[in-house]
Amino acid sequence: MSEERDLLRDTVAALVEKHASPEAVRKAAASEKGYDEALWKMLCEQVGAAALIVPEELGGAGGELADAAVVVEELGKGLVPTPLLGTTLAELALLSVSEPDEDLLGGLAEGTSIGTVVFDPGYVLNGNVADVVIAADGDTLTRWTSFTATPAVAMDITRPLAALEAAQTSPLGADPGLADTAAILLAAEQIGAATRCLDLTVQYTKDRVQFGRPIGSFQALKHRMADLYVAVQSAKAVVDEAVTDPSPTSAALARLAASEAFSAVAAEAVQMHGGIAITWESDIQLYFKRAHGSAQLLGPPRQQLRRLESEVF
Repeated sequence: MSEERDLLRDTVAALVEKHASPEAVRKAAASEKGYDEALWKMLCEQVGAAALIVPEELGGAGGELADAAVVVEELGKGLVPTPLLGTTLAELALLSVSEPDEDLLGGLAEGTSIGTVVFDPGYVLNGNVADVVIAADGDTLTRWTSFTATPAVAMDITRPLAALEAAQTSPLGADPGLADTAAILLAAEQIGAATRCLDLTVQYTKDRVQFGRPIGSFQALKHRMADLYVAVQSAKAVVDEAVTDPSPTSAALARLAASEAFSAVAAEAVQMHGGIAITWESDIQLYFKRAHGSAQLLGPPRQQLRRLESEVF
């Protein structure tokens, strides 16, 4: 990883630590828009998070997919609700056409406009706040110039979703495979969340005393946490490879690996925390819900598995 990307990661991590505590995340999730507008403004103005993948000649930072993945992963660690993922995908959609709309891209890059891409109209990322909506069906891209949005009821309060219905549309061009890019970025987010969930669990087992000693000192729990660490790191290697060399196959592998690792970590975290983990006051229940919600978003793991099987058999 380049020094610039390391600095990007550290900068985002510092902002999250200062402005996105678990209490702040819950407050943002419960707000009208479902995210912290002040934090979003800082991410856009101080980090340029929304401009990372936009070319410099179009007002962006001229970065790569890996830069966006770094930011998404760091935000995922804290389950920070922001419109970044949807906005980045909308930018990639606009950039894929022969003559990108510079005004639309400018607004998205500045963070003054919110974007999203519709894969499933029933569950759209940031659909409740999006200004720029583009639908991708695997073949073509279509901009929804007029639409209605209905907030979707979701288990994960930190992931605002909405059902969208198009009223007026206009064609954009061919779909460059946005679903695969979305899968890779979502996998990066899952790795970030799985990493933090495991860290919280390890810390809890160090602090929780039973029979006169920290429960983390028991060999059975040590083995379980070691297995989880290997699972997360193995999945991260798969996701990093997909970010570096994106393809339909690497995207499916990344999503499958990240979903399985995060779900495993979240399930074990609930077990190791005991009954408190499923209470509203515990942050672990938020990671558990994010794990299961993310696994189903953009297609469940079995869909990715079938896609990979079709390439083998």
